[in-house]
Amino acid sequence: MEIRPAKLEDLAGVQEIDGTIESVKYLHVDRGGEGLRASWRLQERRQREKLIEPNRLSDDAFFTLKQIVSGNEEGTALLVEHDDQPVASVVARPEPAAGTLQIVDLRVDFDFRRQGMGTALAYQVIQSAREAEMRAVAAQTLTNNLPAAALLARCGFELSGVDTRRNSNHDLVKEAVTLFWYVPLD
Repeated sequence: MEIRPAKLEDLAGVQEIDGTIESVKYLHVDRGGEGLRASWRLQERRQREKLIEPNRLSDDAFFTLKQIVSGNEEGTALLVEHDDQPVASVVARPEPAAGTLQIVDLRVDFDFRRQGMGTALAYQVIQSAREAEMRAVAAQTLTNNLPAAALLARCGFELSGVDTRRNSNHDLVKEAVTLFWYVPLD
């Protein structure tokens, strides 16, 4: 297996990486208080039923990947290849106003998980941010994607916030709250 920069000819292959999310647990968010005294508590819980979600590469992430590999936008686009097939990828773009490198998408093919590829890609992004003298690497996950949250935590990311309404006004009820993660580099 080899980690290398993604190229234009890799775009179709990256879309074929099976990023299926499979989990029997999630992070439950309890909200307490009101106004400036609001607080959130996260607790790992069992799913009502096993989550199996396709997690396809979003149009926005694909566009960002295409912009980076074509040289139209700054960022990092890396690929892990096995037998000339993409099996993992990461896309990250700088957010100059915040001084961060934002992970837009990190995926490992379902059949190749638990082999350290996600960890290696996350560390590559952290190294890129250090070399660019960024102050942090940022990422987002949903509370129903516990495997992604666990990967980020293992790679040194710290949970930095929650958004209970990023996708709808009912995210807390649907157990799909957005979590914000950062690795401070300074």
